[in-house]
Amino acid sequence: MNNKKIEQLWKELLIEIGENPDREGLKDTPKRVAKMYKELFRGYDKTQEPKVTCFHNGADGLVYDQMITDTGDYYSQCEHHGVPFFGEYYFAYIPHPKGKILGLSKVARVVDYFSAKLQIQERLVTDIVEYIWKELSKDTDYSPIGMALIMKGEHLCKTMRGAKKKGTMTTNIMKGRFKNDINTRSEFLSLIK
Repeated sequence: MNNKKIEQLWKELLIEIGENPDREGLKDTPKRVAKMYKELFRGYDKTQEPKVTCFHNGADGLVYDQMITDTGDYYSQCEHHGVPFFGEYYFAYIPHPKGKILGLSKVARVVDYFSAKLQIQERLVTDIVEYIWKELSKDTDYSPIGMALIMKGEHLCKTMRGAKKKGTMTTNIMKGRFKNDINTRSEFLSLIK
């Protein structure tokens, strides 16, 4: 990311919207924005891709084949209007008894990484599940029994412009047992309510 170029473009943008980039409150804004972009858009930096820690199921004497869930917050940027969207995620998976167990703190890291770029929520939910599924299936013949991710988000492109209506968009991906078994899906949905 070229900070100097971003600073210059932001100065030009300020002028184009009718502002004075040299006024006291705006003097360092282009520099601050460039610095912020490095953080907000770290998802484009492959060196920051999270390392997902997995453990062999049963290696410590415990074989676990029940549903494991995680929830948290996320923040991203709409690729259509460049404004934030944010909300909560609800993740679950069922490890294969002979497969791998996920280091659960890694879910949040994967969510943060894929959120840190211009996105649409439909792609975001898909990217996260595909990435975690791939990591749990790597170097083993046993993929997870199932995986699910629900993301709910408020999109400022709807709230502060256009329709100017507050609301929540919900997207989900269900794989394996979560997709094919209504009882598993219902158990997950009851756990996150």
